[in-house]
Amino acid sequence: MKILITGGAGFIGSHTADRLLEMGHEVRVLDFLTKPVHPETKKPEYLDSRIEFIQGDVTSKSVLYMALDGVDVVYHFAAFQDYLPQFSKFVDVNIKSTTLIYELICEWKFPIKKVIVASSQAALGEGLYNDYDGEKVLPDMRLEEDLKEGIWEPRTPEGFVGPMMWTLTPETVSNPQNPYGMSKISQEMFALALGKRYDIPTVAMRYSIVQGSRQSFYNAYSGACRIFSLAFHQGKEPPIYEDGMQIRDFVNVHDVVDANILVLEDDRANYEMFNVGGGRPVTVNEFAKVVANVYGYNDYNPRGCGKYRFGDTRHICSDISKLKLLGWEPKRTIEDSVLEYKEWLDTADCIEDIVEYCSKKMQELNVVRSVE
Repeated sequence: MKILITGGAGFIGSHTADRLLEMGHEVRVLDFLTKPVHPETKKPEYLDSRIEFIQGDVTSKSVLYMALDGVDVVYHFAAFQDYLPQFSKFVDVNIKSTTLIYELICEWKFPIKKVIVASSQAALGEGLYNDYDGEKVLPDMRLEEDLKEGIWEPRTPEGFVGPMMWTLTPETVSNPQNPYGMSKISQEMFALALGKRYDIPTVAMRYSIVQGSRQSFYNAYSGACRIFSLAFHQGKEPPIYEDGMQIRDFVNVHDVVDANILVLEDDRANYEMFNVGGGRPVTVNEFAKVVANVYGYNDYNPRGCGKYRFGDTRHICSDISKLKLLGWEPKRTIEDSVLEYKEWLDTADCIEDIVEYCSKKMQELNVVRSVE
C-alpha cells in the first residue's frame, strides 16, 4: 500500500515510516518542518531516501490534496504542541487539518482505506480519581494559589484538598485542561464521527509520554527525558519540579510503532479510540534516577527545586487494557528509552546552545514558576 504520514519528519512519524518501509509499503511524508521542533527547514538526515517527501502546510487544502492523491492509508501525526499562548493555532493546525482530510476524501472521493489519527494523553487532563467514598471523580485544574504554596494535590470537585487517589484512566474519560488537550479532544471527535458517517475506517490513538530517539532537543513540551538527559550529559543536577512524586506514564516509541501497525492491520480497531501507554505508573523522581543511572550517577538522590511548571497535571496514567485486547502490550522499559535518547543526544552539536535555548524559552513563556 501507499501510505501518507503527515508530520512524518517528526519523532513518532519517522519511526513509523521506517517500520512501514521494512514491511514493503510505499511511504509519502508531508511535513512543514516547523521551528523549534525542526531547527533547520530541510529534510532530516534520518528520513529514509525511499520516502517521497513533500514540504508543505497541512492546513493548506491544495497541499493536502496533493499529499492525499494516490494514497491508500493516512497516518495524521502533524500537530501544534507548545506552551505558547497562541490558542487559535491549536485549533488551526490540530483541528482544521483533521477536518480538511475528511473534507477532501469526501469531495474528491479518494479511496482511503483507513485514517489513523494521533491524539494525546493530554485529552485526559488530571484523569480519573477515587474520592474518600470510593466514587470516581474528575478534578478540575489545580489552582495557582495552591501551587504557589506548595500544595500539589488537586482539589475535590467540592473544592477541598481531600484524600483522593489517582487511578488508571480509560478512553471513556476526557478532562483536558490546556489548549493542546482541548484541541486533541476535538480532533478525536471530528475524526471518529466523520469516519463513521462517511464510511472511512478511522482510529484515534491517545499516546502517553512517548520517549526515544529523534525526539526534538528544542521542543519545550517534550518533557522529562530531554530535561534530565541534557542535565546529566553536562554533569548538572536536573530541575525536579514540585516534589517529584507526581505520577507519569512513559511509553517507548517502538512500542508506539507496534501499536500503529496493529491498528492499521486489525479491522477490530476501526472507529475506536485507544490509550497507548507504558503500562505502569512512574514517579518523576523514579524516572530521574533511571536517567542518572544511565549517565553513571548511581548515588543521585532527586530533590525538588522549589519550582513548578504552570499547566502541568499532577498525576496521570492511562488504562491500556482496551488495546491489549487486540494483542498489543508494551515490551520496552523506560531504561531502553533513556539509553536510546542518550545515543541520540550524543550525536547533537552545540549542547550548550540547546540548554540555553530551552532555559530562555521557558522563562520567556513564564511556564516555570517559583513556590512563594
